[in-house]
Amino acid sequence: MVKIHPTAIVHPSTELDNGVEIGPYTIIGEDVKIGGNTFIGPHCIIEFSEIGKSNNITGGAFIGTTPQDLKYHGEKTRLILGDNNIIREGVSIHRGTNATGITLIGNNCMFMAYSHVGHDCRIGNGVIMANTAELAGHVEIGDNAVLSAFTGIHQFARIGTYAMIGAGAMVSMDIPPFCTAQGDRAKLVGLNLIGIKRAGMTDETIQSIKKAYKILFHSRLRLEEALGRLKSSPLSPEVQILLDFCMTSTRGIARPR
Repeated sequence: MVKIHPTAIVHPSTELDNGVEIGPYTIIGEDVKIGGNTFIGPHCIIEFSEIGKSNNITGGAFIGTTPQDLKYHGEKTRLILGDNNIIREGVSIHRGTNATGITLIGNNCMFMAYSHVGHDCRIGNGVIMANTAELAGHVEIGDNAVLSAFTGIHQFARIGTYAMIGAGAMVSMDIPPFCTAQGDRAKLVGLNLIGIKRAGMTDETIQSIKKAYKILFHSRLRLEEALGRLKSSPLSPEVQILLDFCMTSTRGIARPR
């Protein structure tokens, strides 16, 4: 059963699966699909979006709205949001521009109050963005990364899987997987050991990540030399993720203080 509050406005083209609930004064615009058992609270605006199952959108959120890009001139683009996400009050998530056509978000993420996802971003699964964390356009966030309150991520920057960004950080370069970063401009301050332990990684895996981190960032080698040294020895899958991330960086990798 679908529940739509009498004060809500729903565009005729909207597709609603069973169990969707739409709260008071919410506006569902053109070209929207909403998966089953998704709750949408009051005073939201949603347009040009495909929303998965069992999402909880508290209220006052702006989902799939027009990108803040002067090059955008009304092209038909979209936002795709996965399943089981929590979107709190005041969150804004913009659809893509004609550069990529899409903003893409995975499953089981939490967007706390007043956080913002810019156009053409790619966000993985299990990502947490705390209050007022902000992503510029074309940012990529890996699985299970955590962005603390008041962080700002520069356009085209990447945050690796299981990385953690400290409160108030201004990130202008890529932050590698499994690392923590703080400051303006953000620098590496070590590994996200609590996060990777909570993920159930073995002691052997954690030691391999620690060793790779020391070679990459504390061996006095240039990054290319450190990568070459690591590639010449057997690698755990997690260290391979770390190396692949560093090797594909275009903005450059943040380094330790």
